[in-house]
Amino acid sequence: QVQLVESGGGLVQPGGSLRLSCAASGFIFSSKVMSWYRQAPGKTRNLVASISVAGTTTDYADSVKGRFTISRDNTKSTVYLQMNSLKLEDTGVYYCKASGGPRDYWGQGTQVTVSS
Repeated sequence: QVQLVESGGGLVQPGGSLRLSCAASGFIFSSKVMSWYRQAPGKTRNLVASISVAGTTTDYADSVKGRFTISRDNTKSTVYLQMNSLKLEDTGVYYCKASGGPRDYWGQGTQVTVSS
């Protein structure tokens, strides 16, 4: 059974930091490109960051470049998103996604709220 379980969300003040984790099981993690998406209230789900299967290539939305870092540990089947200098507009539900091959997989999401 495929599972992607996100954790690490919460309430943080502007300028603060959070580290999200997404633990995967039920598929070959090291064969999948991993990504983080964000869905703000009333908005569509948008790509925040992605990382290649070996972790050697990363890509970021312009809005998070220089503040967020995506990484993965294939030995633990886990992808991370380190979020620094958080802004009010970073608020939303963060989802991890595994893509490549016949189908994609999504996690259930974790809420991040940036508020003073």
